[in-house]
Amino acid sequence: MPHLLGAEALDIVVGSRPLFRGLTLGLDDGARVGVVGQNGAGKSTLLATLAGRRRPDGGRVTRTGGVRLEFVSQSDDLDPTATVRHAIHGDLADHEWASQAHIRDIHRGLLPDLDLEAPVGQLSGGQRRRVALAAALTSPFEVLVLDEPTNHLDVEAVAWLARHLNGRFAGGKGALVVVTHDRWFLDAVCTRMWEVVPGRRDDSTPGHVDTYEGGYAAWILARAERERLAAVTAQKRDNTLRKELAWLRRGAPARTSKPRFRLDAAAALIANEPPPRDEVSLTKLATARLGKDVIDVEDMSFAYDGGAPLFSDVTWRLAPGERVGIVGVNGAGKSTLLQLLAKELTPTSGRVKHGKTVVVASLSQDTAELDAIADLRVVEAVAQVRERVTVGDKEMTASQLTERLGFSHDRAWTQVGELSGGERRRLQLMRILVGEPNVLLLDEPTNDLDTDTLANIEDLLDMWPGTLVVVSHDRYLLERVTDHQVALLGDGRIRSLPGGVEEYLALREASDDGARPAGGARTSGGPRPSGGSLPTGGSPASGTASQASGSDAAQQRAARKEMQRLERQIEQLAKQIAAKEAELAVLAAGSADYARMAELGDEVSGLRAQHDDLETRWLELLEELD
Repeated sequence: MPHLLGAEALDIVVGSRPLFRGLTLGLDDGARVGVVGQNGAGKSTLLATLAGRRRPDGGRVTRTGGVRLEFVSQSDDLDPTATVRHAIHGDLADHEWASQAHIRDIHRGLLPDLDLEAPVGQLSGGQRRRVALAAALTSPFEVLVLDEPTNHLDVEAVAWLARHLNGRFAGGKGALVVVTHDRWFLDAVCTRMWEVVPGRRDDSTPGHVDTYEGGYAAWILARAERERLAAVTAQKRDNTLRKELAWLRRGAPARTSKPRFRLDAAAALIANEPPPRDEVSLTKLATARLGKDVIDVEDMSFAYDGGAPLFSDVTWRLAPGERVGIVGVNGAGKSTLLQLLAKELTPTSGRVKHGKTVVVASLSQDTAELDAIADLRVVEAVAQVRERVTVGDKEMTASQLTERLGFSHDRAWTQVGELSGGERRRLQLMRILVGEPNVLLLDEPTNDLDTDTLANIEDLLDMWPGTLVVVSHDRYLLERVTDHQVALLGDGRIRSLPGGVEEYLALREASDDGARPAGGARTSGGPRPSGGSLPTGGSPASGTASQASGSDAAQQRAARKEMQRLERQIEQLAKQIAAKEAELAVLAAGSADYARMAELGDEVSGLRAQHDDLETRWLELLEELD
C-alpha cells in the first residue's frame, strides 16, 4: 500500500521530560489506527506532532507529496461569533456543498437538530464537538487525525461516526489515526492499535509505542497473554495474596479485629507487590456540613434569548446526600440545568433556592478554566485553592495531596500548560474537591480519562458523602455512583427513571421518530405529569425492575450477615488453634507424653481444616457481593 505519513527517529520532549527518543512510525493507505495508553503517556502530543501542530525536538515527520491532513484536537478553536454554517463551510455557497452526497450524509448524521444560522457560542459542548467534526469531515483529506472524537457525543452520534469512517476509508483509501477511550468505537473502526507506553519518570527513560494488528479486542488479548505468561511464575504467591488482601478489603472496622499474624503476612506480601501500571490513590476529602435544605427548584422555566424553552414550570428538590444522574441527547439542556442549579444562569421565571449551608462546586465539560493558571505548577495550582487539606484524620500539604492523587513528584512540579488532557481533568477535579464542597455538579466527568483512571474516579465518587449530580453518557459510571437517574427528553420537563438507564433507552426507542424538538430529543409517547414535577410512578417494566432490585438487595444483606457470622467463627477457630499449638509447644519442650502430643496434633489438623472451609465460603460470598 502507498505510504502516506511517517515519523523518522522522532524525539519529543515536554518540559524536562523526554516522551520519546528515536521513535519511528509509518502510516500507509488504508490504515485505521487506534491509539491507547494511560493519561500523560503522550498520546495527544504524539498526534499533534504527526499532524504538524507541534515541532518535534529531533527527527522529522514526512508526508508523501500532495497528502492533505485534517486534525481535530480535544478542544476546538471555533469562532464563537460565527454561525454553524460558516464554521463548517466557510464562504462556500450552499449549492457548492449541498450537491455532494457525502456532505449531506454528514449533515444528517451530526447536525440534524442544529440551526445552521445559530451562533457557535450558544451551542452546548456536545453540539460544538459535532460542528468541529463536521468541519473536518467535509474538508478534503487523505489522512484524518482525531483526538478523542467521541467526547460529548451521545450513543447515536458515536454509532453514526463509526459507520461513516468505515465507509470513508473502505477500499484502502486514506488513513485514520484516532485517540479514544471508547472501547466499542475502537473495535468497530480500527484495524491496528498503537499502545503508547510511558517511560520512567524517575530516571528520565523515554517511552515507546508498541504496535498490534487488529482492533481493541486484539490488543486486550495480547495484553492478557503477556500478563498470563508473567503470572505463571507467581501463581502460588498470587493465590496467597488474594486471600490475604480479601481480608484487608473488609475495611477499617473489620480489619481491627483480624489476628495480628494475618496483617503481618499481608503486609509482607504487599511490600513485594510491584506497583500498578497507572496508580491513582483517591482519598475521601473532608466535606463541609450539609443542612436539611440543599437545592430547591420551584416552577422554573428557562430559554436562551430568541430560543425555544428548554424548561417549563419545573419543580425539583435535591435532598442531602442524594445522588442523581442526568441523561439525555445533546442539546436537551443537561449542561444548562447544571448551570441553573449552580446559579450561574438565571431562570426566565421561577427560582432556584440554595440552603444556607450549601457549598456548590461545578466541573465543566472542558478544562478551559485552567488556561488562566497555565504558568503555575500542579502543586501551586492546588495550593492556590487551599494550602492544607484534611484527608481522613490527617492534615496534608498541597504537595503531599498531589502525590496522593496520582501525580508523581516530577509531574506535581510540571506547569499546568504542559499537562495532558487526562492530567488536566484530574487536576480540575482535585482543585474542586480541596475546596471541600458539599454539593458536586459534574458535567461529563469521565472525558479525557483512560480506563484505569476512570475506575479510580468512580471509586472516589462512589464514596463521596455529599449531594451529587452527574451528567454523563457513560452508563457504567451513572449506574455505579448514582442512586437514581432522570432524563431530559426535550419536552421542557425532568422525567424520573425508576427503571434507570434501561428505561431511558426504551423510551428513546419507542418514541416518535418524526417528533424531534429543538434539542434533538424525541418526545415520549406516554402521558406527562403537569407542572413539570417528577412523576412518582413507573411503567410495569420499571416495577419489575424495582422488584428485581429489591430481591438483589435482600440477597446481598443475607450474604453480608453470613459473612459476619463466618468472621466470628473464623476468629474463634484461630484462637483455638493458637491455644492448641501453644500447649503442643510446651509438651514438645519438656514432656514425654507422646500420646497427648499426637492427640493435640490431630486436633490442630481438624481445626485447621474447619478454618480453611470457613475461609473458602467467606471468599465465595465476597465474590458474589463484588
